[in-house]
Amino acid sequence: MKSQVDNLIRLVKKKKESSEFKGILSFVSGKGGVGKTTISLSVAYILANSFNKKVLLLDCDLGLGNIHVLLGLSPEKNLKSVLRGKSLEDVIQRKYSFDVILGFSGLESLDELDSYEASNLILQLERIVEEYDYVIIDNSAGISRFTLNLCRASSETFIITTPEPTALTDAYAFVKTMDRMFGYRQFKVLVNMAANKKEGLRVFERFSSSVRKFLNFDLKLASIIPYSSRVKASVMKGSFIVKDYPSDSFSLELKKMLQSNVSGLPLAEKKGFIEKFINFLREGI
Repeated sequence: MKSQVDNLIRLVKKKKESSEFKGILSFVSGKGGVGKTTISLSVAYILANSFNKKVLLLDCDLGLGNIHVLLGLSPEKNLKSVLRGKSLEDVIQRKYSFDVILGFSGLESLDELDSYEASNLILQLERIVEEYDYVIIDNSAGISRFTLNLCRASSETFIITTPEPTALTDAYAFVKTMDRMFGYRQFKVLVNMAANKKEGLRVFERFSSSVRKFLNFDLKLASIIPYSSRVKASVMKGSFIVKDYPSDSFSLELKKMLQSNVSGLPLAEKKGFIEKFINFLREGI
């Protein structure tokens, strides 16, 4: 699999140097329950619908893939077929103006993937990435060689944590593993479910100070995403927040994060009070 990953890395770097940047954005976490899938799905939706980009969302949670529930897609067409030899194009589905390749449930561990299956997926990803402006990868939580290789082949890797101590501990373990195994340090941190900016900054400083002290490099803060009860409300309806509530603080902060951290997007525009108030009234309380 190493040669396929190295080829993908070279391709992504070449695209990054071109005038029309095409990127692979990986979203990872040390543990589950930090909002990784909601954020990955929301990013794909924003890029496609707010910025008119051609987007592929790749659900690489091969143990607990559940994006199909939030998008209302057929779960039968998924990555399991690709791992068994089918092409990625055979399992692509489309919803809300972006393409989706679903993951699947059933693997107890990504280490169950043999080298041929993993290499086949990386090889096909190398081929298909040329067709999109952005490929968004929702990785499995935790640490596996498959996830590590997908991250090191990505243009940007966003590591998601929350104020919960175990989330920070596991996020640190992921960063440490990437650094020790591959010398990879290009992380951007998303602090999710923060009560306010002050709490989010405190969480980031705790995380970054540990990395600075024990791994000897600095992390970059991508954004502090505020807690919103609408996240759960949308999930309970089988939907997701940025589609249902585009002017919620969660949705607005995520859009601003992309404009500040992802190449090829216009800079954020400041909205006046009246425009914000009108959007709030449209969505309702």
